[in-house]
Amino acid sequence: MQDVQSAIPPRFLRTPEAARFLGLSGRTLEKHRTYGTGPTYRKIGGRVVYSLVDLQSWADRGAKSSTSDPGVGVHPARRMTLTTHV
Repeated sequence: MQDVQSAIPPRFLRTPEAARFLGLSGRTLEKHRTYGTGPTYRKIGGRVVYSLVDLQSWADRGAKSSTSDPGVGVHPARRMTLTTHV
């Protein structure tokens, strides 16, 4: 018998739905996409879509156990710049 979960295709969310899932505004999610700091996305027929797995994975990178915990990653909604240390 085939596993029921493998028979269900992955669910993809458009930007407004994905933003609500993450608790962000659609504009913030668009900025993350533009700056390359956001969750992995796909373009299907010219439309941007996000998988639930990718959204959850991206959100989990920001998990922290205390305010002093540097965590695994950060989610700045701004263009990342390279700085040179002298």
